[in-house]
Amino acid sequence: MSEPLKRTPLYPCYARFPEARCIDFGGWELPVQFAGIGKEHEAVRERAGLFDVSHMGEFIVAGKDAESFLQRLTTNDVAKLVDGQAQYTLLCYPDGGTVDDLLVYRLGEGRYMLVVNASNIDKDFDWLRQHLGSDDVTLENRSAATALLALQGPAAAAIMAGLTADSAVGALAPFRFADGVAVAGVRALVSRTGYTGEDGFELYAAAEDAPALWDALLAAGAPHGLAPVGLGARDTLRFEAKLPLYGQELSPAISPLEAGLGPFVKLDKGSFIGREALTAQKRDGLARKLVGVELLERGIPRAHYPVYADGRQIGEITTGTQSPTLKRNLGLALLETAYAAPGTPVEVDIRGKRLQAQVVPAPFYKRTAQGGAAQ
Repeated sequence: MSEPLKRTPLYPCYARFPEARCIDFGGWELPVQFAGIGKEHEAVRERAGLFDVSHMGEFIVAGKDAESFLQRLTTNDVAKLVDGQAQYTLLCYPDGGTVDDLLVYRLGEGRYMLVVNASNIDKDFDWLRQHLGSDDVTLENRSAATALLALQGPAAAAIMAGLTADSAVGALAPFRFADGVAVAGVRALVSRTGYTGEDGFELYAAAEDAPALWDALLAAGAPHGLAPVGLGARDTLRFEAKLPLYGQELSPAISPLEAGLGPFVKLDKGSFIGREALTAQKRDGLARKLVGVELLERGIPRAHYPVYADGRQIGEITTGTQSPTLKRNLGLALLETAYAAPGTPVEVDIRGKRLQAQVVPAPFYKRTAQGGAAQ
């Protein structure tokens, strides 16, 4: 008998949206859409969107050796963090494959919050626990007690300004956060982070406070065109910005360097798990790279579709769709490095038919300082 699907604290709120449709997402019953993927994608790019991402995992790592422990487990340089700063980083296996990608928040001296992918919560917690050794560190899984809402889009700052008297929130730089902020009367950690390629905030609050926070954000955002957004648009938004999804652009078989995440791998910081393998990859040259691909014929590249050149398979699509913003049939693909240069002709096999395509620059979408797309 299969396990019942898990639900976030906001699940009862979905019923207010007649067109909302939930799916099984890694054991969670989550909305793939509220009113339509295209409409929700457009709302985030042009106005603002609100996401329930409470299925994500949150761990507290604390103790005298917390910093050195995280330095040994993660690829980025935790020692560079100051209080109130977050960092994107990765956990790796000794062979350089990826355990997970995550955010590390420095809450204070010897105290950090890790935010991990929902499908990897148990695996990541076990991985951290296995590598404690003699470190003076405590690990606490706070996932069930923590809700996470993401407010994303050009109007996000204006919406937040109407909900909190804390002027520091609007002044937050990217990857900075403020803890204990009162947002519509709800205490939250507010972070200038997101997964859409747009400006925005992520709000961490107690699970029991999530419905009140959700309602307050939707009410304050209504004059700005704020829309609730499901998993479907979350995926198309992150795809256009070339933000990786674990299980597609990252996996135990795909290293951070192959995925184009070299800036988050600090090989010169000292020893960490996976460093020797990643150093060898960089020294010897990568055998394959994550690149953008555009179909030149009618069709849509989908995950795991084979990619060919010179009569043989040279890789496969990791994510693909018709870009809602750009109206182009695009994909991310892990290809042999010899075929990774923009303009290289390739073929994508779609149900036994090879369609003409070419390698193109990625990310496909970049937000400009004035808002909107730089294409």
